[in-house]
Amino acid sequence: MKTCALVGAADFNAADFVARREAGAFSFVIAVDAGFAHLEGIGVAPDMAVGDFDSLGYVPKCRRVSRHPIKKDKSDMELAMEKAVDWGHGELFVYGALSGRLDHTVANLQLFAKFSERDVLVTGIGGDFAVRLLTGPDVFELPEGLDAGTVSVLSMSDKAEGVIESGLLYSIDDEPLSARTSRGLSNELTGQPAVVAVEKGTLCVFHPLG
Repeated sequence: MKTCALVGAADFNAADFVARREAGAFSFVIAVDAGFAHLEGIGVAPDMAVGDFDSLGYVPKCRRVSRHPIKKDKSDMELAMEKAVDWGHGELFVYGALSGRLDHTVANLQLFAKFSERDVLVTGIGGDFAVRLLTGPDVFELPEGLDAGTVSVLSMSDKAEGVIESGLLYSIDDEPLSARTSRGLSNELTGQPAVVAVEKGTLCVFHPLG
C-alpha cells in the first residue's frame, strides 16, 4: 500500500514526522498551504504543494504545485487529501491539522472520517497524541509499547454498531456508540495489548503517541 504524509499549517510534530520518515512509514509528502514552511524549516522538500497559499503568503517552488483559488468550496486539506488518494495512496498520515482554530480541527476530523469511509487508512498526528479513524467492519490494534495514558473512542457516525474495546481499563463488548454521547471518552491503557473494533460505522480512536 502506498503511503503519504500531508503537512498542514497548524502545530507540526516535526519529531514524529522525521522518525516515521526515516523508518520508511511514508514515501510521498504533500505540503498543504503553510505546511510548506513547516517542512522548509526542517529541510524537507515535499513532493507536492497544494493550496491557495494565502496562509503561506507566496506560491512555493516545488516539484509539483497544485494551486487553487482562495474562494472555493473545499478546504486546502480536503483538496490535498483528494490529491493523495487520486495518486493511489491508500494510507495517509496527516500533520498540522489538529490544533489552532477549533473549526478547522473539527472540519479535519470530518474529512478523516470521509476518507476512512472510502477505505483509506487515516491517522492524524498531534503534539502528543494520534487519532486513528476506524470504519467497520475493522479492527485496530493500538501501537505496542503504550503502557499508560488515555484512549478515547468517539463515534463519527450517528450510530456506530458492534463496538469493542479490550485491554483497556473499561471494556466495551459489542455495544453501540452514538455521536450524541460522551460515552467512550477517557478510557485508560493498562499495559496490556489494547484493541478497538467496530462492526458498522466510523470511530475516532484517540491514543498517546508511542
